[in-house]
Formats: sequence, structure tokens, C-alpha cells
Amino acid sequence: MRVVQINAGYNYSSIGRTVTEMHEFFTDHGIESYKFYSIKECNSEPYDLIGNELDHKIHGFLSRLFGKQAYFSYFPTKKLIKKLKKIGPDVVILRNFHSNYIHMPLLLKFFAKENIATIVVLHDCWFFTGHCCHYTEIGCQKWQTECHHCQQLKTYNNSWFFDNTQTIFRDKKRLFGAIPRLAVVGVSDWITNEGRKSPIFEKAEIFQRIYNWIDLTKFHYKERSANMKKKLGLSLDDFVALGVSMSWTNRKGMDVFMRLAAAMPDIKIVMVGNLPSVQLSSNIISLPPTGSVDELAEYYSMADVFLNFSIQETFGKVAAEALACGTPIVVNNATANPEIPGTCGEIVDSNDFNSVVEAVKRIHTKGKAYYSERCVQRAHELFDKDKNIMQYVELFNRMTKK
Repeated sequence: MRVVQINAGYNYSSIGRTVTEMHEFFTDHGIESYKFYSIKECNSEPYDLIGNELDHKIHGFLSRLFGKQAYFSYFPTKKLIKKLKKIGPDVVILRNFHSNYIHMPLLLKFFAKENIATIVVLHDCWFFTGHCCHYTEIGCQKWQTECHHCQQLKTYNNSWFFDNTQTIFRDKKRLFGAIPRLAVVGVSDWITNEGRKSPIFEKAEIFQRIYNWIDLTKFHYKERSANMKKKLGLSLDDFVALGVSMSWTNRKGMDVFMRLAAAMPDIKIVMVGNLPSVQLSSNIISLPPTGSVDELAEYYSMADVFLNFSIQETFGKVAAEALACGTPIVVNNATANPEIPGTCGEIVDSNDFNSVVEAVKRIHTKGKAYYSERCVQRAHELFDKDKNIMQYVELFNRMTKK
């Protein structure tokens, strides 16, 4: 079995780590695995890279000029196709395409012509819209019929002048519809069901939910988390609420964290990720984003509760990682958020602030120990890396059986 993954990054960000973990699993289990990506890491192999920095910048400029993401990088995509012909993959897995590095029409036509089993993984909504990655915040439903007159042209790969959303939508419908063996995998029940509603995937053979996974050998309770509290100037008795994001905006719930700090001055709030220049309450500790899985697991282990106030989540990997470290979570009752906690935390309605405060108070009163064993058990039942990757292997066998 020869499997190829194509994604913007490798061993970078949550999706990039997913690519890395799948590649390493396949290599360890005798599956011939290849990965191609555009974001260069210090240990990147030149063969694996798609394009270069100059090409990515040109692609980004043309994308904004013409309002058509993933329609450029023609020659890097031709080189990729040449490599794919040499490999002769049985299955290709497509992840993030909207990062200025791939010529989508050229690549999808190749998969259709060669009748290569193709799996589209829905890490966000971009594959089945004409432009955006998320639409729930504005309540748009055009993607269920056909995108046009997009309200979000100035977000998600900002288009300076042109609204080509209808053209892109029709292209995606035609291109994906031409692939004989197409499967759509959602990383949550919510995103899987959304994908089913899209005309773009009306000819897909298979729709399946396979949850994102957690490497439970890395994400588990760290005994030295007490040292992390000391390092941050906290006492062992401090109740710590944690949030993690690459960069903080109100879309990620930054404003809710600020209000919570003011309303509950007796708790400590740790926010990991890039924060804009804002006035912080004395009980907020701001930390830079970390690429260290071990450090991240220590943050989760140190916390008494993990808070995720985003209303647009296709999975919510940071929340699942927190569970794996034995920490209860508070999430919104929107998109995929409610699928993560089960009975291991609290679900609140769309950042209703009073509900948020009461949820945190309840967890504070019960104590972390009340939840921890169930948190870890749920992570092992639903998000175990080996179990979830094996679901992909079973899917490969179904798609290549013919």
C-alpha cells in the first residue's frame, strides 16, 4: 500500500502534526508513506517540498489580486504530479489546500484521470465553499446550493477586487465530481454532516467521521506540572484556568477571557498564544505560543480547567489534548465543540457570560480530581492515535478493493 498526504505544513501546527504522526505510524507499520508540503522545516527534505518561498509569495499576491486561492503555483504542481507518477500512490489524502502553494484544478484533474483513490479530510469548510474556511459566525447558508456575493471576501485569503466565489464553487463541484473514487472524511460529526449537505461532494462514494487523534504517549498528566506553577509565579493552591491559541482574537474568545478575569479576580488565567497589545488584568498570565508538545502537556496538566470559547470549531484539538492530560473543559454549544467533553466538563450557550462564570465556579467547587479519571478515559476511547489512524487504514482497504 502506497499512501501520499498533501498539506500546507509538516510537523507544524495541529494539522501538520497530524500529517507527521500519520506518516510515522505508516512507516512503523509497513505502509509505504509519502508526504508533500509547502512550509519548510529545518529538517525538511527537498524532495517533499512543494514550491519555494518566492512561489508562495507570488501565489499569495495573485490570489488576492484575482480572488482565486489554489489556482496558481502551476509549475510546482506539475513537478509534484511528476513525483506522484513515479510513486504510483494507491491512495492520496488531501488536507489544507488554501495556503498559497497548489494548483488545485491541475492536481484534481490528475487524480480523476489516473483514477487514484482520493480522500478529502475536512479540517475546516474550505473544500466545500467558494471562498471561506468558516461561515457559522455570519450564519451563511449559500454553500448548500451555490456560493456567490460572498460576505467574507475580505477575510480568509482576502480578495482585493473580485468575487469569484461562484466560479470557484462550480469548479470544485466539477473537479471533485470527476474523481471516480472519492471519500470525504470529517474530523467531527458536525463537519462530516456539513460536508454531506454540499453539492460539491454529491458524487462522493463515502462519507465518514474519523476524529482527530491525540498522541497519548505525549499528552498525559505530567507530574512535574507543579514545577510549571512555580515557574509562572503561582502557588500550588491557585485555581488555574487555561486557554491555548496560536493567536488570540475575539473570534477565539479573547474578550470572554478578559471579562472572566475581571469577574473572578481570585482565579488565575493563563493564555498561551500571541496576544495583541491590550491591557491585561493582574490575574492574567500571557505566554507565547509553544511548539513543544511536552511543554504544552505541562500547561494542560497544571490547569484546573481548560476554556475554549471559539464558536467555530471543526474539532477542537486543544480541548481534546487537555482531556488527555486529565483536565476538565468548558466549551460552547456550537459546531463541533459539544462532541469533545461528554461528562468531563461543561457546555455553555454561545459564550453566555453568566453561564461561563457559573460553569467555571462549578468545576472550581467540585475540583479537578472529580473529573480527571473520566477525562483521560474519554480521550482514550475517542481520540487514541493508533485506533483512529487504523480507521483510515480500513478506509484505504475499502477504497482500493475494487
